[in-house]
Amino acid sequence: MPLSKPPLDDTGEVTPHDHHDISNEDRVIRRISEEHFVLDTKVSGGKRISTMAFQASSDGNRGMSVDLEASIIDAGLDAKIFVTTPKFFGSVWFLAGFLRAETFMVGYDPLPDNAHHGEVWGIFSKGRQKKLLNSAQWFVEVDGVFLPSAAA
Repeated sequence: MPLSKPPLDDTGEVTPHDHHDISNEDRVIRRISEEHFVLDTKVSGGKRISTMAFQASSDGNRGMSVDLEASIIDAGLDAKIFVTTPKFFGSVWFLAGFLRAETFMVGYDPLPDNAHHGEVWGIFSKGRQKKLLNSAQWFVEVDGVFLPSAAA
């Protein structure tokens, strides 16, 4: 079922909100690009994902950009292909309920080129970024890149 329209401000921009059509069991996907990797000789593969991968954007409504897996699947698309482009080789996921338990809002924020786009709004302190990093699960794994939750 398609998501209902998100709330808009007077200029027609999506406002931060917790979208009622996104269930706590829905997976929220964060795309990972090479810019999110840092060299680290202490980890297997020599690279790891930086906490900088889990921060709010500096423009727009200052949320962390995500894709909404249920929306992608409802559209009949392969989510792993959808979230992987030449710029984004990998991705990680969280349950919306986990993000909400961490006092983030999980909302729907469709873009002209991505009808399945969402945002996660809240305070992205260094400690919270580290918690997100340590809780993230691979959705599309990048070989040779360390993710704490995937460590054996």
